[in-house]
Amino acid sequence: MAELLRGADLILHAGDVCVPSVIDELAVYAPVHVVKGNNDGPDLVAPETLELTVDEVRIGMIHDSGPAKGRASRMRRRFPHADLVVFGHSHIPLDETEGGLRIFNPGSPTDRRRQPHGTLGVLTIERGALARAEIVNVT
Repeated sequence: MAELLRGADLILHAGDVCVPSVIDELAVYAPVHVVKGNNDGPDLVAPETLELTVDEVRIGMIHDSGPAKGRASRMRRRFPHADLVVFGHSHIPLDETEGGLRIFNPGSPTDRRRQPHGTLGVLTIERGALARAEIVNVT
């Protein structure tokens, strides 16, 4: 997993950090943006949602995007200007585009729950657009 982090320009963490020192460990590789998850305590200082722009790509972040049914339209209402919404909570990897909005759950490298592998996501932004989104098995 470290080899993927070494090449990162930015790290997005969609919550359930659980141990705040993890953010310091990740920050050794690249600047970290994080949102608070339902398993994070008061010792993690992070917003519930976050909006940022990376090379003209508008990104929304939230931990819990709610039920699968209606997710894309709900995320469009929550982040009306976003090109991409990164979320977590279920730990189930997902990469879908609907109505011009890409929604992306990288899964979890540490708590795979019922998934066959621990995963993380790699997003590639080139020339002001999301060129590639990959879900990578790390376990």
